[in-house]
Amino acid sequence: MVCGCRIGRRAALARVVLYMRSAPGRASETNNLQMAGCASKAIAETRRVRDFLRGLLWLLCCGVSVVCWAGRPVRVYEVDLKGGQTPAALQEAMREALIRATGRRESAGDPVFASLIAGASTYVKAYGSGPHGESQVVFDSAAVERAIAAAGRTVWERERPFTLVVLSPAPTRPVEDAARSALEQTAMERGLPITLVPLGVTDASGNELSRDALLQVAQRYGGDAVLVGRGDPSAAGAQLQWTLYTDFASESWTGPLEAGIDGTVDDMAPVQGGTLAQTEVNAVVQIDGLNGLNDYAVVERMLEAMPGARRANIVDASGSSAAFNVTVRGGAEAIDRALTGSGRFVRTGASNSRLVFQYRPQ
Repeated sequence: MVCGCRIGRRAALARVVLYMRSAPGRASETNNLQMAGCASKAIAETRRVRDFLRGLLWLLCCGVSVVCWAGRPVRVYEVDLKGGQTPAALQEAMREALIRATGRRESAGDPVFASLIAGASTYVKAYGSGPHGESQVVFDSAAVERAIAAAGRTVWERERPFTLVVLSPAPTRPVEDAARSALEQTAMERGLPITLVPLGVTDASGNELSRDALLQVAQRYGGDAVLVGRGDPSAAGAQLQWTLYTDFASESWTGPLEAGIDGTVDDMAPVQGGTLAQTEVNAVVQIDGLNGLNDYAVVERMLEAMPGARRANIVDASGSSAAFNVTVRGGAEAIDRALTGSGRFVRTGASNSRLVFQYRPQ
């Protein structure tokens, strides 16, 4: 499996300038020594910041990141056609597209989308074939998303958390293949990028791995989240114990294979309703306590992975602090709730219209 790596879309490079001016007349030897000491410290600090920024610039230029980013774009508006290019088939395809676009199963029967579904043919952009030769329709994404917004509903960003699914204990090959097929089908219907992987969820002593340990493993596979299903999926009427691990929380529920995907999407997708709490706004977040490139990359990844976040760009960096411009539904309140709930950030205040947090790496 290929891991797509990326870094932040923008980086603001700080500049440090050292000014030195000789005092008129002859300075004392003590003053000269003091000035030399201060200059030496300043030069060392300048070199430290310069080397850091040079390293960051090198990563930017080379397209390399110390952290694998996992958000995967989903082909929301390319839908299989069942029944040819008939009005009924196009309407059914639009229902499927709306479920993927919003992340909500109820969108297929939501009354606010009645006219959108009825006029599905007017949103067709092209017809084509899928990877296995199946007939497909491609809807005009911009037009459909405008219609969704006009109906007072929220679109789920097309770049979504890549979720690693783990079954524990590890099933036999035939059971694994059957489970993979069922999971991938449900994930395609809900618009969630997943892969079933054989990861261990316990350590050498048989103890359950912590959320942080599981997510570290997930990052090596290019994943954003881990979904663990505990139980035997081959048993009649099997009810698995599902647990979703993200950077910000762990959620558990019980259900069959399909319920694992459904519960994950229900947790990740935006709540519908068009309320003010779901309005997307920009906020500047200052993070202190960053000690190196890896901390910068980890923090930016976590900011982009916040529930409701669409982007997080670094706009300023100075020493061990960085400021990020974050676009998120719910604004400052949503950011505060997500970061403080993660256990890795402590709110230290606000300054110059910025939210300020102290980063505490695990």
